Amino acid sequence: GWHPAIQTIIEAADKNEVYRWSLFNRPPIREWSQGRVTLLGDSAHPTLPYLAQGAVMAIVHTTGAKSGAHRENPLCVLPDGDRIALFASKAGAPTNPDWYHNLVANPEVEVEYGTERFAARATVVTGAERDALYARQVEAMPQFAEYERNTDRVIPVVVLERV
Repeated sequence: GWHPAIQTIIEAADKNEVYRWSLFNRPPIREWSQGRVTLLGDSAHPTLPYLAQGAVMAIVHTTGAKSGAHRENPLCVLPDGDRIALFASKAGAPTNPDWYHNLVANPEVEVEYGTERFAARATVVTGAERDALYARQVEAMPQFAEYERNTDRVIPVVVLERV
């Protein structure tokens, strides 16, 4: 695990000033070498699992709220009938992700989902509908419960509907 001095620093950090990614508490691998093979540099990245591995994902093309620039956002999604739900978790950071601000400012988007590419309109959902979708996402990807615990904000939920 982490050296005690490093763990003390991590625990003392103000969560509103710095953010701990969920990988901070993953145990290090025991061996970096086996036989004639040693993990170095970029080859070591698979030792830290990407939290979205195995997730249902889409690429959402947005327009920058301030810049007007085209953005491509690979996001974990939850299918909901003919709709797709997005979760502005930013892994529990204290602020919403930029893509969320872009969707609010410019709700007309393009979506790559599975083998399809289509136009959609984004709508922020609130109340019971938001809560039900978020609960379903927690069932599908339990780390979303941790994201909710790690922040004081209500994590926005956005649904995309084909136009």
